[in-house]
This record gives sequence, C-alpha cells and structure tokens, in this order.
Amino acid sequence: GAGMRDCKKALAETGGDLEAAVDWLRKKGLATAAKKAGRVAAEGLVGIAVSGTKGAVVEINSETDFVARNAQFQGLVTKTAQLALAHGGSVEALAAAPFEGGKSVQDEITSAVATIGENMSLRRVATLSVGDGIVAGYMHNALVPGLGKIGVLVALESTGDKAKLET
Repeated sequence: GAGMRDCKKALAETGGDLEAAVDWLRKKGLATAAKKAGRVAAEGLVGIAVSGTKGAVVEINSETDFVARNAQFQGLVTKTAQLALAHGGSVEALAAAPFEGGKSVQDEITSAVATIGENMSLRRVATLSVGDGIVAGYMHNALVPGLGKIGVLVALESTGDKAKLET
C-alpha cells in the first residue's frame, strides 16, 4: 500500500533487503500516522450494514471530503460497518475487533492513514436489533450503496408477516 517513491527509498535504505524494507516502511507508516493524529478529521463517511434483525451504523472521519471518494477508504468503512454487526456497541469494542489479516480495526485505520496520507478516526458506532421483526437502513444521498454522509437505522418489533415487513 505504500507509494512507489517510498518503496524505492526503503530498498535503498536497507541495501535491497526486501524484508528489512517492509519493516522500514511499516515504521515510517506508523510515524506518519502519529504525526497526522493531531490534525482535525471532520469529513468522511457513514456506513450501514443490516443483516436480518440486526443493524449497525459507523462513522469514520477523514480530513477532507476528497478521501471519501477513495475506493480504499470506502472499503474500510464498508468492512468496519460489517464488523460492527458482531463487535459493535462501543467505539472501543469495534476498534479492538479483528480485521482482515489479523489486525484490529484501529490498526487497519492507522495503516490507511499511512497509505492515504490523511488523519482518520473511528468516531461513532451504533447498533440496533430486535427479537422478532426487521431492521432497515436508509442512506441519504448515498455515495455508493450503504455509504454516505447521513445514515439512519430503524428497528420495527413485529410478529407480522416478514415478507410484508421487508417491502
């Protein structure tokens, strides 16, 4: 996920040792993320994930609206919303949840900061569930399905016909 210039510099710094270059890039990425941590992240995306009687909504912020159009950032928000179905409830619990590749959600966000070059933060998470009924999500002005600026979850507790509830 690092840029070509950084990869070339890492190989030059480590004398062509690929493993050492990967470690060098990892350390540089963490240092870059630490430098950016103080910058304000007030833009970003809201992601919604719904599965049967459970729903989750997450907000991940970035510094600029431009990043919200980045496919990597959109994928991060989508996967985090899916993880929130099982691990959500609080920002802390979701941040510690395992992401792909054995990293936590927070580690994946930190990695994205190093790759994309802007500060990012997991700001909010909320979940809804019902014992019998349906949970539905709505995204106002969706950028892509399930992602946008304003998202809403609605839970309806009902013993009615499920086919009618879903329409």
